[in-house]
Amino acid sequence: MANILISPGKYVQGPGELGRLGQYAKTYGKKALILITESGFRRVGQLIQAGFAESGCEAVFDYFNGECSKSEIRRLEDVLKSNGCDIMVGVGGGKTLDTAKAVAYYQKTPVLICPTIASTDAPCSALSVVYTDEGVFEEYLFLPANPNLVLMDTSVIAKSPARLTVSGMGDALATYFEARAVAAKDASTCAGGKVTLAAMAMAELCYQTLMEEGLKAKLALEAGVCTKSVEKIIEANTLLSGIGFESGGLAGAHAIHNGLTVLPECHHMYHGEKVAFGTLTQLILEDVPLEELEEVLAFCIELGLPVTLQQLGIADATAEKLMPAAEAACAEGDTLHNMPFEVTAESVCSAMLAADACGRHYLSQQ
Repeated sequence: MANILISPGKYVQGPGELGRLGQYAKTYGKKALILITESGFRRVGQLIQAGFAESGCEAVFDYFNGECSKSEIRRLEDVLKSNGCDIMVGVGGGKTLDTAKAVAYYQKTPVLICPTIASTDAPCSALSVVYTDEGVFEEYLFLPANPNLVLMDTSVIAKSPARLTVSGMGDALATYFEARAVAAKDASTCAGGKVTLAAMAMAELCYQTLMEEGLKAKLALEAGVCTKSVEKIIEANTLLSGIGFESGGLAGAHAIHNGLTVLPECHHMYHGEKVAFGTLTQLILEDVPLEELEEVLAFCIELGLPVTLQQLGIADATAEKLMPAAEAACAEGDTLHNMPFEVTAESVCSAMLAADACGRHYLSQQ
């Protein structure tokens, strides 16, 4: 099997770029359906409208219903067709963007992705994560191509709550460790081939950037400013992690995240927050050296990412309470089977409890 790397057609990052979205869009078509939340429209809708008015490309807005589900995808397909749109645009967070990508895939239109937060590595990928209407993970929808354009307006992203960008760092934290596991297994990646040297280099650079810039970026965001550290973390969360996870592969951390979605107590947590705990659990499964585990624990604690089950909302955790999540993480076809050794629901459950114990221990030392 070939080594394969895939990426978006174009990646744009800088302040004020959302106001130029219409100029970018007109190179792909004449009429865009823009998927955005109602609150997102209040924040940036006028900026986008003004840019489209100057571009000659028409824009139609529709509000996202909250879940990247099959029913929401079908609804938006009908909206796109009834309005005669030939471009799909997603503006907002991960589920909004995944929905836009899925609609564009089924309707065979170009798709432009414009995150207003840096909370996941979804924007650059040829992948939509589909949930039920109730928010439970259902399936990965692998797409034949990455977005035509990913546009990151750093002035908009820097105004979002710091917790969202920190959550993105939790998502990006898994990138290197999962790619490393996939390479050790010699498994296939989301790109449909083996891991390339380029993908591994990007995954490792992602991890290094988090370690070097993460805390500085969080403090800057909490101060309400966009610094070079913030710019670097936005790129790490989005581009480095996006290409790194897709062409490097997914393994334990994201499968454990998927398992956690079956527990109602975790539904209030962000994707990256659950992935961060999934990363700790994967490292326990791998029995990594203590130094490496401590580095990841210290990073999570410093940034406020969850390192215990209680922080995820699971009080009085027991093996019985966690087993449904462990079994879901081990579901046939999920990425836990990309680990370079046999993994069972029992071993995952034990690793989750051990990760929780490690987190509680290190928190007690603060």
